[in-house]
Amino acid sequence: MPFYVNTQKPDSSREIARLLGKCIKRHKRDWTEIVFLCIGSDRVTGDCLGPYVGYRLSQHQLPGIFVYGTLSQPVHAVNLSDITDFISKNHPFALVIAIDASLGDERHLGYVTIGNGSLYPGAAVQKDLPPVGDIYITGIVNIAGILEYLTLQTTRLSTVITLADTIAQGILGNFI
Repeated sequence: MPFYVNTQKPDSSREIARLLGKCIKRHKRDWTEIVFLCIGSDRVTGDCLGPYVGYRLSQHQLPGIFVYGTLSQPVHAVNLSDITDFISKNHPFALVIAIDASLGDERHLGYVTIGNGSLYPGAAVQKDLPPVGDIYITGIVNIAGILEYLTLQTTRLSTVITLADTIAQGILGNFI
């Protein structure tokens, strides 16, 4: 069951930190490190949420925490399989938290969703990619409907940055 957080509320990053902590505690598997898998392309405004969160997280050196997917080295449909294979081999006991942009209902525009389970990257644009992650975080950057790829291309950068900054602050609230 996903939790929804409205990023327009002043305490939204604290709420993200609280809910992420709750999801981590609910995760039963033994893990020794955390991997943030930040998915998206830096070439499409609406899809750059993941790489921007990855960029923000990578500015902090946190022991036992690894970040894949940044603005300079994005994880996207073309290299997702290679990166997930790399993570499986190099971080076999990691808790993987997948982060991606998503499309949703108009009433949830600007919301963050957090939950236990896998993320299905590319689902909004009908890409058939494997599910990733043990916990997911998505930022609803625009409204779902028709012409989703065009919708992502015309998403407001301010929406993406607000969501990404709030997500990054919430994540860092758990680890700094």
